Amino acid sequence: MNRSVVLDTDVGIDDALALLYLLGSDGVELRAITSVYGNTPVGNAVENIARVLEVGGRPDVLVARGAEGPIGRPASIAAHVHGTDGLGDLHLEKLQPRDLSPMSSAELLVRIGRDEPGRHDLLAVGPLTNLGLALEQDPELLTRYRSTVVMGGSGPFPPLGTVRMIDANIQNDPEAARRVFAAPRTELVMVGVDVTMPTVLDEQAVQALHRSGSAVGEFSAALLEAYMDFYQYTWGRRVSPAHDGLAAGVLLRPDWITASVSGPVNITTDGFATRAHLMRTAEGMPVAWPAEPAPDTRVVTAVDADAFLADFLRVLTARG
Repeated sequence: MNRSVVLDTDVGIDDALALLYLLGSDGVELRAITSVYGNTPVGNAVENIARVLEVGGRPDVLVARGAEGPIGRPASIAAHVHGTDGLGDLHLEKLQPRDLSPMSSAELLVRIGRDEPGRHDLLAVGPLTNLGLALEQDPELLTRYRSTVVMGGSGPFPPLGTVRMIDANIQNDPEAARRVFAAPRTELVMVGVDVTMPTVLDEQAVQALHRSGSAVGEFSAALLEAYMDFYQYTWGRRVSPAHDGLAAGVLLRPDWITASVSGPVNITTDGFATRAHLMRTAEGMPVAWPAEPAPDTRVVTAVDADAFLADFLRVLTARG
């Protein structure tokens, strides 16, 4: 199925790989890319988008500069994960987008939605600040997109004794996330850390990318190796989750979703971690407190990881 995608991103390592995946996938047109802080400051995110577009052979895509920090509090930047430049400190030449919008990311999201309703899918893989600000301008924003897919959230509450990894995109701006999950929408799909964390790329994937001999393959391999420098301390192995890439894959191929649950999603905190959770326990029971009313979100709980990973590597190794 052909899709036109608006990508909202804080381009760090996994965002860059997701962007290359979108650029190389058949039937996908990138309508625009809206930048935001998160993995790196927003100025770096803009430069990183330009760099990835150049590597991917599509430097003409429209780009907007977005929020520098969350609604109502200072930004938290994940330089310890993605490097000070957001791309693993590979010391790449800095570039600026060839087509930089005079509008902010939030303004561009509103303009595209109003001018071209129902034509585009919105894929948000960073903190949701741009969407939260855009909803101030147009509370019906998410109804103007064909669908919205968010990389963030933690699914239903986990089984007893289980702790999820940090839900960074939600923790970075809980207020923006609350606005998004409470907003009217055409369809909202949550691809949370509970499904992205187990979907991992290993050293064999890195070698396959090197063997491709392409600029995209070599660039992707270098990014993955930098990501593994961080994630090796999670499992004692050089592997890394395909967080944002999986969200892109679910958008392009909804049939890779093998299980999902629909219901209201709320923003919760225990005083340490802030998360977006489906208001259900692991056993499918209601939570122990009154949930805030919200439209149903389709919460992905399982995916065909093998099919996705095979396609992800196929695309990243095929591009010249």
